[in-house]
Amino acid sequence: MTRHELLRKITAFPIVASGLAEDLLAGGFRSVFRGQGIEADEVRRYEMGDDVRSIDWNVSARFGTPYVKMYREERELSVFIALDCSASMHCGSVMKRSEQAVLAAALLAFSAEHSGQRLGSVFFDTGISRMFPAGKGRPHTLAVITGALRECGIDMEADGKYAKYGGMPEKKEKNPKGEERSSNLGAALAGLERMLKRRSLIFVISDFFCMNWEQELGRLCRKHDVVAIRITDPLDAILYNAGLVVMEDPETGAKIHAPTAFASFRAAWENWHRERGDAWKAITRRAGASPFELSTKEDAAASFIRFFKSRRR
Repeated sequence: MTRHELLRKITAFPIVASGLAEDLLAGGFRSVFRGQGIEADEVRRYEMGDDVRSIDWNVSARFGTPYVKMYREERELSVFIALDCSASMHCGSVMKRSEQAVLAAALLAFSAEHSGQRLGSVFFDTGISRMFPAGKGRPHTLAVITGALRECGIDMEADGKYAKYGGMPEKKEKNPKGEERSSNLGAALAGLERMLKRRSLIFVISDFFCMNWEQELGRLCRKHDVVAIRITDPLDAILYNAGLVVMEDPETGAKIHAPTAFASFRAAWENWHRERGDAWKAITRRAGASPFELSTKEDAAASFIRFFKSRRR
């Protein structure tokens, strides 16, 4: 996909987001996500029929009789997008994973704006490379999208236009040998946990080609609602016979000569990706996140609508 095609899609998203926001963000997230948008307000005496899970044991012990927590809907919430901008995201057979990730981030950003929610973002590779604190308004939304385009290496004309609306760039550094940046998802999740004090809805967009992020995801899910969006590619499921192919790891530079003509090699490749996908789903669900796979061949808007309608049901 060319830069022009990518930007043309993004410019149409404000219209698409108006419909998606009803499924994604309407009602303070209560219709889609468990407990999102609800916070403790006061306590009262326990009455027959009350949910025992609402009992405030500290207050009950103090007064010697059961008390339950009363909740109120929190009208203004924060939506945070954590976007992986590492080197492995710049690969793909139909389109780059990074391009699909930016489209997903843009769609979520416009949906948050349409429903009046506060939007923030974190872009990361070996560490957090740039962040936008939560804010509202079209200029802020465009600044977040522009930041995503820049961090993923998709420059826009006049890309500094929205820099004054909350962008906080940090210095980027390559490793000592000058290789491309790898993905440190664990550090990004830990940074979000420290930064976000109020319960938020967090979308983590990555290919998850990294290690040591499981515990950080679990801790983040205890305080926030998290949707883990894994960007996939058709080659993950089916590897075609292309003879002897040189494959290179974009993050380490390691190369192998892959004999794709051998059915056994193609089967091993496909089995490894399938098992990895199954393990990823199990890990994210166990942590308390909602797993969502988005392929580079799929339409991002249509996929999001299906996903959140299924969550509503």
